[in-house]
Amino acid sequence: MSEAVLKDSAADAGFSVTAARLEVSGDLRIAAVERLDRSALLQEAHDVTTIDIGGLTRIDTAGAWLLVDLHNRLSAGGKEVEIKGASDAQAQLIDVVRASMPPQDMAMPKPKTLLDQIETLGQMVTRGARKTVELTSFLGQVVATLVGILFHPRRLRLTSLVHHCQEVGLNAVPIVALMAFLIGVVLAFQGAVQLRQFGAEVFVVDLIAISVLRELGILLTAIIVAGRSGSAFTAAIGSMKMREEIDAMRTIGLDPVTILVVPRVLALMLMLPALGLIADISGLVGGAVMSWIELGVSPAVFQSRLVSNTDVWHFGVGMIKAPFFALIIGIIGCYEGMKVGGDAESLGRLTSTSVVLSIFMVIVMDAMFSIFFAIVGV
Repeated sequence: MSEAVLKDSAADAGFSVTAARLEVSGDLRIAAVERLDRSALLQEAHDVTTIDIGGLTRIDTAGAWLLVDLHNRLSAGGKEVEIKGASDAQAQLIDVVRASMPPQDMAMPKPKTLLDQIETLGQMVTRGARKTVELTSFLGQVVATLVGILFHPRRLRLTSLVHHCQEVGLNAVPIVALMAFLIGVVLAFQGAVQLRQFGAEVFVVDLIAISVLRELGILLTAIIVAGRSGSAFTAAIGSMKMREEIDAMRTIGLDPVTILVVPRVLALMLMLPALGLIADISGLVGGAVMSWIELGVSPAVFQSRLVSNTDVWHFGVGMIKAPFFALIIGIIGCYEGMKVGGDAESLGRLTSTSVVLSIFMVIVMDAMFSIFFAIVGV
């Protein structure tokens, strides 16, 4: 009988192969596993049918993994290999590690074919259509509740409405004003660079007025509100859903749509036009400041050209869009909050979905308004 010994002197783990028996002794912990040449050990032990670990003094999870992996590799050819000599604690650790390892026959994922991709696309379209129907149904429920409140005003939670108006509107004024001011500065600077080439610097006033009043002021305000307030709606309602507070409301006869959704949606519809007005003013001020610095257009000249050459409908178009943007943000934010399950993962996922979907739908609605106003000549 020949004997082959593989020894890790640093970690004091010994492996002795005698005939069809592998004896493991010493301290088999992570240091020994790290320094061990496993390919050499497997080559020496290819005929082994018994792994004797009665001589082990210490073993940790890494050592148990090595024994399980070695046992699986030696058993791959169909021969019977057993681990002997384990104490109760060692056997329990080995069983836990074995149960945690992935199955050996786990199939590799197949590459996706054209049919698989078509199927995936079909599933996405189906999910999108189902979500559209659910959102439309939720919108109808909210509108029906609002109509009911018109006939029974006492159902309106006025305190909650005022609170959400402050959260959605008043607290958002600084970030909206700063954003619009910087947008006006950028428009004036970039417009000056381009228009100077044609000697038409004075038209930068028209560029700023039409861009801010008609499109950018209300659009960027709606995007900020979607990221700030829409996500807050989803998180707040979703947290209540996780704690089963909404189920408790229904149990005691309270309507969650009336109590939670309607005040938030109304607050958005009331405050977004006001935020849009603030954004318009800030954007014009930023553009006027940069025009004065970059082009020498004084504030008096800027104001005169703004009043004489800017149609009031440019401002009206922006304000008409505001309630629709607010309705989209409020409905989507509350709808995603109502869909939250009992785990934190769904709360985070649906909060992100709320922001992304709200911004996407706001941009789509803005494009539809642009087409509509172009057709009617406004």
